[in-house]
Amino acid sequence: MLIDLSQSRQSYIEDCEICCNPIQLSIDINNQEIVSFQYENIEQ
Repeated sequence: MLIDLSQSRQSYIEDCEICCNPIQLSIDINNQEIVSFQYENIEQ
């Protein structure tokens, strides 16, 4: 997956590349470096 390092905080839903189930991604970026990366499976 591609992450836009120009955004300081991102949260979005994307389908898993392996199982195709949706996952919630939350990413915090500081000085174009990822400082926090969290994900959560979304129950269907």
